[in-house]
Amino acid sequence: MSWQQFLASHQVGDVIEGVVTKEVPFGSFVESDGFTGLAHQQSWPVGTRVSVRILAIDPERQRFSLTAA
Repeated sequence: MSWQQFLASHQVGDVIEGVVTKEVPFGSFVESDGFTGLAHQQSWPVGTRVSVRILAIDPERQRFSLTAA
């Protein structure tokens, strides 16, 4: 999926499925549809499949912020 396709099919408030790719002190990085977003203050082990809600999308930086759904 391209970034443009991601933007066309996802919006703030959507719940998406993803896999945790990295855990850091301030949250977990979650990959969905080939793109990685940060779930602030969420701690999940790497490899965990999670449902997350999109809080914000930064189209210029191709990033999105997430929270637990």
